[in-house]
Amino acid sequence: MAKAKKTFAEAIEQLERIVAQVESGQVSLEESIEKYVEGIGLIKQCQAILNSAEKKIQLLAKGEDGQLAPAGEFDQLDQPEPQEQ
Repeated sequence: MAKAKKTFAEAIEQLERIVAQVESGQVSLEESIEKYVEGIGLIKQCQAILNSAEKKIQLLAKGEDGQLAPAGEFDQLDQPEPQEQ
């Protein structure tokens, strides 16, 4: 039986639960390895969701000349973040 795909939020929540379980020290080594494998799968799913979202945003943000152009409040993204001292 195939597992249903989780939403990004669901996958992140599951990752947080896995981390908490492993960090608690209450799971065996074998179970920790199983949790690690599950976590890697969730991370890959999250990356795929983010990559898809990024592609959609890029399509929406293309300017008239076909080049990516920031729109509205996205102009702030081009400015470097202040460095902490």
